[in-house]
Amino acid sequence: MSQLLPSASVAVLIAVIEFIGSLLLIGYVVAALVALLRRQGIERVRLLVADGALWALDFKVAATLLKTMTLTTWQALAFFAIIFALRTLLKRAFKWERAQIERSGRRA
Repeated sequence: MSQLLPSASVAVLIAVIEFIGSLLLIGYVVAALVALLRRQGIERVRLLVADGALWALDFKVAATLLKTMTLTTWQALAFFAIIFALRTLLKRAFKWERAQIERSGRRA
């Protein structure tokens, strides 16, 4: 019966966390564009984008987990599970890509 936070507060918190994740991604992409314009190497640019995506996905996953507090139907729960799984898979893909970039940078 008792709630940790009212649902309006949870909705605002979710929006703020998602917004921070979006800002992080934009910031890293801008940094990558600056690095590209300064000719710092494509590996550096790819690492910046991968890092930005990982940080953004961390915040997006956190917001998705908070959304579980507001789910009221099985359909909403299923949709949440799909989104959570996709974001988790994307994080794994970006981590793998980042590792590949670092490995190829060490060989060169």
